[in-house]
Amino acid sequence: MTETRITPLTHAALDGLTELLIETVAAGGSVSFMHPLPPEQARAFWQGSLEAASGGGRVVYGAWDGDRLVSTVTLLLDFPPNQPHRGEIAKMMTRTAYRGRGTATRLLQTAEAEAARRGRTLLTLDTSVDGGASTLYEGAGYTLVGEIPDFALTPDGRLNGTLIYYKRL
Repeated sequence: MTETRITPLTHAALDGLTELLIETVAAGGSVSFMHPLPPEQARAFWQGSLEAASGGGRVVYGAWDGDRLVSTVTLLLDFPPNQPHRGEIAKMMTRTAYRGRGTATRLLQTAEAEAARRGRTLLTLDTSVDGGASTLYEGAGYTLVGEIPDFALTPDGRLNGTLIYYKRL
């Protein structure tokens, strides 16, 4: 594997994002979708997300191995007027073959640096109890607030809890 490069994503990455979301859901990733995920539904989600990014409401980052998108994370920035200090980490996904290589950590650090650059002092996120990335987030200094049981369905239809985290920047 070559060194991955991290970039903000645009509509040019739509095909890679669509593939990554479908792969993540098929592997059991609890990222708001059910399995099997139709390609047109995955593509529509990313089209909306990238449109919000072009309007400044978020930044979608991708990690690339050559010309292949292998991981992504979204930094949400569009919050009410009483929360200008806050951001949220969302849709962290890494292709299964690339997990455990530090790519997600580098993406997370990139999103945190961007949040700080934009004056954000608090980040929040959530992850699935079963199969989520709690080890990644705790290793990156996020503090567990608690668990909400039976918060969402896994891609195969089982109820699953969600862990809520925060980090002060």
